[in-house]
Amino acid sequence: MLRTVKPKNARSKRVLQAREPKEIEDPRTAIFVKGTHAGERVNAVMKELMALKRPHAISFSKKNAVRPFEDASSLEFWSQKNDAGMFVVGQSTKKRPHGMTFVRMFDYKVLDMCEVGVDDWKSMAEFKTPKATPGHKPMLHFASELFESHPRFVQLKSMLIDFFNGEEIDAIHLAGLEHIISISLGPTPPTMNAATTTLEASTSTAEDPSTLPKVHIRAYTIRLLKSGTRVPRVELTPMGPSLDLSLRRHTEADAELWKQAMRRPKLRKQDVEKGLGKKRKNLEVDEMGDLRGRIHVGKQDLGKLQTRKMKGLKAGRDDMLVDAEHDDPMLVDDEGGDDDAEDGERRRKRAKAA
Repeated sequence: MLRTVKPKNARSKRVLQAREPKEIEDPRTAIFVKGTHAGERVNAVMKELMALKRPHAISFSKKNAVRPFEDASSLEFWSQKNDAGMFVVGQSTKKRPHGMTFVRMFDYKVLDMCEVGVDDWKSMAEFKTPKATPGHKPMLHFASELFESHPRFVQLKSMLIDFFNGEEIDAIHLAGLEHIISISLGPTPPTMNAATTTLEASTSTAEDPSTLPKVHIRAYTIRLLKSGTRVPRVELTPMGPSLDLSLRRHTEADAELWKQAMRRPKLRKQDVEKGLGKKRKNLEVDEMGDLRGRIHVGKQDLGKLQTRKMKGLKAGRDDMLVDAEHDDPMLVDDEGGDDDAEDGERRRKRAKAA
């Protein structure tokens, strides 16, 4: 067990905060561990998988006496030491030759495991074709209904998605789609009847590896060609590696630990306002990352609006006469309007002339 370290400065505090649960998790770091005897085939396959996983991959060059299904204390120690979420353990024995074990971690504890056997493989060097840029997120294609119904293949699909999945992205650019990884299943063995393809399959039949079809993993590069329309024509070119795997032992996740792993962490107020959590009413984050909101106010009476008292804003005599005429036309006639003033002026001029 590692001792609990309290941050002594801002740098160590940021490191500990980066390991805390997040709404959008970082890509899982995978550690490739060699057993006491891995063999050339397993070592080569692990190198090929590490090439697809880079840069989120760590390789242990030394051999380690590790047995995940018997004692997982070493994996938990390495997981906490390197902040890793997955392991690929290569071990070849007489009983289980050319074996690889995928181990998934949660909170630095083993969540579930799945062991596969490498039946056949081809490296990237055998395919004289262009390769994808390291670090680009691949597209995944699962070509079988068993990945949605059979418990063993449902677990394998979930584990492969976590293994190959990279950073979470909001938008996709066609130029960034460079390669695709296709996972398909071989023909169903005769011993596997229709009952084993559902979740209600019998336990004895589902645990027998010989009754399960093989898993084929293929990697292709994507070429976007002109098609005369806005949608390009897509061509796939084999890139490698090419793997044929068979399922072996497995360990399902504990129900309580799985419930904790699927629980979403409580977000802070700042994260909710940024749009990471539950969407708040009348609040949205624009493309520039700025928080914008709408305010609804009631109907205002502008006549009662208090303004600054200025001499230039006072009503003049003409304005007062117009307002008075608009309110009471007889009031203007009684006091004498413009027409009466002109008539009086003309009479005075005639009197002087006479």
